[in-house]
Amino acid sequence: MNYHILTLFPDMVREGLNTSIIGRAVEQGVISINAVNIRDYSTDKHRHVDDAPYGGGAGMVMQPGPVCDCYEALCRRLGKRPRVLYMTPQGRVFNQSIAQELAREEDLVFLCGHYEGIDERALSLIATDYLSVGDYVLTGGELPAMVMIDCISRLVPGVLNNDESAEIESFHDNLLEYPQYTRPEIYEGMRVPEVLLSGHHRNIETWRRQQSIKRTLDRRPDLLEGAVLTKKERLYLEEIRAEKSSGEKISEERACVREDSMIE
Repeated sequence: MNYHILTLFPDMVREGLNTSIIGRAVEQGVISINAVNIRDYSTDKHRHVDDAPYGGGAGMVMQPGPVCDCYEALCRRLGKRPRVLYMTPQGRVFNQSIAQELAREEDLVFLCGHYEGIDERALSLIATDYLSVGDYVLTGGELPAMVMIDCISRLVPGVLNNDESAEIESFHDNLLEYPQYTRPEIYEGMRVPEVLLSGHHRNIETWRRQQSIKRTLDRRPDLLEGAVLTKKERLYLEEIRAEKSSGEKISEERACVREDSMIE
């Protein structure tokens, strides 16, 4: 996977993506990150890339010339016209499904705006996707681009040490990830659930699925509409929904004793 970030602040992008798992993947050549300075394509002797908006209004707008010239130079170098993702709060809200789609691309271009945005003509000419990280406004597109690159990269083969980690985590099957525990066995009087100490892999898997279902119902019930569940899991979901509506709390310990009814 090759990422190309068109930005006014290339150092911000390089420094933000040069650490941890993403930095290691770059060192190993699994992914590449190319931060391109849009300002290098300014024809102004002072390297200006913005001007006042026609019609008046606050702020400045990035000019179409440097943005388009930056992209066209990249296309000539690559010998193709890769997909261009424009970072904007007006776009589709980025999610795991979009990340999975984008992870199949060989090259992705992230276009980062600043000031009051980019001249609409440039967007009409080169932008293929309008994406957002949420319904709020940031000072520029660099942070959203880095968030998306981190998420997409986890789905690229070879980035994670354990490829299963990219699948069996939050939003897999439209469910949130189950609770995780490690040593010590007892901390502040709280014990690790017994099922995790049993060594019984089938029961552990059942418990984890139950916990994912319960956690999704508690924290993101909107996801359950698209959740991939077995018949027994749907019965379990209806049971805990009924108990939740009656005000009954189901502890993790109580949930794991139901495993016999869930095992295939």
